[in-house]
Order: sequence, then structure tokens, then C-alpha cells
Amino acid sequence: MLDSLLVFMQIVLINMLLSGDNAVVIAMASNGLPSAQRKKAVWWGSAAAVLLRCVLTVAAVALLQIPYLQATGALLLGIIAVKLFRDAFNGEEAGPPGSGKSKRSVSLIAAIRTIVAADFIMSLDNVLAIAAIADGEPILLILGIVASIPIIIWGSHFVGALLRKFPPLVYVGAALLGYAAGEMLISDPGLNGLFNGSSTLHEAIPLFCIPIVIIAGIIGKPKLHTH
Repeated sequence: MLDSLLVFMQIVLINMLLSGDNAVVIAMASNGLPSAQRKKAVWWGSAAAVLLRCVLTVAAVALLQIPYLQATGALLLGIIAVKLFRDAFNGEEAGPPGSGKSKRSVSLIAAIRTIVAADFIMSLDNVLAIAAIADGEPILLILGIVASIPIIIWGSHFVGALLRKFPPLVYVGAALLGYAAGEMLISDPGLNGLFNGSSTLHEAIPLFCIPIVIIAGIIGKPKLHTH
């Protein structure tokens, strides 16, 4: 009984640590929505994150051994990070009341779709650590993941509030997602031969992905028009 409790606590703790990226994605994707829709996006996005982890954990070990699957996921996550970065600039096009500028906002469905896609990609990479700790105990695994729901929801609200209060933090969010994409890339078993176990490359590639995401987002961001 004590062993099961310790395993459960470990799973909850790891989920707390691994939920940061999910919270950032949910916050960035829902930030351009009206308040009521933003709350719906956070709830649906959080539910999707937890559900995907439950489903993917069962097949995580087998899936992560497929060559180039994580590399593909890294590319897709990088594209999503750039999209979220550009969407944040879309929201900043709005001027003060009476300026004649209207805020571009994403739709609720589009925000949820982006959240689900990003959660799927990131959960695929995250669940391996959780599955290893659960060691064949699916009930403990699912209970531990479900226990992370409040963490993801609270984290999404907190990050979203920070982004609305301090818009430049969108650079930090994009950097975190870029770094996560780089980590997925170097973890791909199909690319082991390419990196040849180089610790320098393993440290440099995730860092190198940060400016790539930010530069790509800046190049494609909308131009502000003044009247």
C-alpha cells in the first residue's frame, strides 16, 4: 500500500513538472479569445491534455521507438509555436478604444484545435517518463494523470493572465515551445546516428531552436498600421 502511494505521488509530481508546456500552449492559444470563450478553451484544452496522456501512455513505449516519429512531432510543434507567436501579434494590432482598430481574434474552435494538436505532440514525448514510474500499474497511472488536471487548469489561467498583463512574455512562451521542440528532435531514435551521442549537440540543438521559432514568428508577424 505504501509503495503504491509513493508511486502515485511520484506520478503526480512528474505530471506537475511536465504540465508547464501544456499550460503555455493553452494560455497562448486562448489568449486572443473573449473572456467567456477563453475559459471554455482552457477547460477543453486541459481535458484534452489529460485524456491524451491517458491514451498515449498505454502505447508510449512502442510509439517512441518508431524512427523519426518524434522528429516529425518536433517539426509540428515548432510550426505550432510560430503560429501561436504570430497570433499573439495579431491580438496586439488592436488600438485603444476609439482608435478605429479592431482586434483580430481566433475562434474558439481554432484555439481548441491548436491546443489539442500541441497537447498530442507534447504528451507523446512526456508520457514515457510517467509510464516507466507506473511500471505496469495502469490504475495508478491514470489516477496520477487525472490528479494533474487542477495543475494544468490553474497553470493555464496563471500564464494567460501574465501574457495579458505583460504581452512581451509571449517571447518567453515561444522560446519554451521552441526548446521543447528541440528536445523532442534530439530524442528521436532514428537520429541517434546523426548526433553520435554528442553531448554538445544535445545541449545546443534545443537552444538553437529558440531563435528559429522567434525569428520565424517575427518575419511573419502582421505590420502595425497607424492612421
